[in-house]
Amino acid sequence: MSGADFGALDAAGLNLQAVFDVDALSPALAGRLHAQVDPARRFRQLILIGNAGPALWHAVHAAGMTTPDPIDDFSVRCVMRWLAARWAGVAVHRLYPGDVPIDLQGLGRLAGWHHDSPFKVGIQPGWGTWFAYRVALLADTALAPSAPLTTASPCASCTDTPCIAACPAGAMADGGFALDACIGYRQRAGSRCATRCVARMRCPEGAAQRYPDAHIHHVYAHSLRMIARYRERARAAESGRD
Repeated sequence: MSGADFGALDAAGLNLQAVFDVDALSPALAGRLHAQVDPARRFRQLILIGNAGPALWHAVHAAGMTTPDPIDDFSVRCVMRWLAARWAGVAVHRLYPGDVPIDLQGLGRLAGWHHDSPFKVGIQPGWGTWFAYRVALLADTALAPSAPLTTASPCASCTDTPCIAACPAGAMADGGFALDACIGYRQRAGSRCATRCVARMRCPEGAAQRYPDAHIHHVYAHSLRMIARYRERARAAESGRD
């Protein structure tokens, strides 16, 4: 096996990378991958790419991306170019972004990137919650698998819990996370969480790595549109059963 040079991805702001051997994944996860997308078992590895901090947004803008999903499109383009430049002709199957259900947070935990936060956005030391999963793919590569990061959750040593106190929806008031309260508040007229998460903004971990305001607005405006579409479909389905 050989190591991977991720320099081109780092330069594009895609500065989190993890390589897993498919056969070393849990039997349940490997089995789902084989059953759903790789019954012939052509792919030896799963490659997970993410971004941390503000660099990706700056790279997207420098590239002049104007598509409806500029972050996804830019990330996929960069990763596919990186693969083609080093392993021309290698068999690849993209899992995310895509139509294959995949537990990105579960993969993040395997990579050591993801700790749970009270507001259900992954957190890690240094970067805080300002990281995201961008591309996951299966590939017939023979790279050295990544060693998982071994860090403690910043939340474990947080005594003030400013995120819980700041949440205007009170979604974490009972010690858990009330998704319906969060979504309901986000959809209210004049919501302070329409295009950002107030709780997330109050988390002190990784504050220096916070996304630019335009990036935050883009991400949360997109998620709010997806929530509205999901609820419209649910209401339509419910009406059809009446």
